[in-house]
Amino acid sequence: MSTQIDQVSVVKKSNIYFDGKCVSHTVILADGSKKTVGVIFPSSLTFNTGAPEIMEVVGGVCKVRLDGASDWHTYSAGQEFKVAGNSKFDIETVETLDYVCHFG
Repeated sequence: MSTQIDQVSVVKKSNIYFDGKCVSHTVILADGSKKTVGVIFPSSLTFNTGAPEIMEVVGGVCKVRLDGASDWHTYSAGQEFKVAGNSKFDIETVETLDYVCHFG
C-alpha cells in the first residue's frame, strides 16, 4: 500500500464524529473520486455507510464486526476491510487508529 496520496485537493473543514473520537479530512482526487484520511481515538463506535467503503488501516489495530455478523475480526497496519453500501459496522480501538476510507 502506498504511503501517500498524490495530486489531490483537500477540503479544509474537518469531519468530526462521535464527539471528536473520529476526525478526518476529505481529499478529492484528480478524477473526482473522494477519500477520507483520518484517525479514530480509543473507543467503541458504530458507523453507518451510504456508499460501499474500503477501510485501509494505516496505523494501529482495530476490531471490526460487519453488519449482520456475529464474529469480530482484527485488522492492523497494512490491512483493509470492505463494508457494503447502506450498511453499518462496529469498530473498537484501544490505540489511535490511522485510516484511509476509499468510497465506491
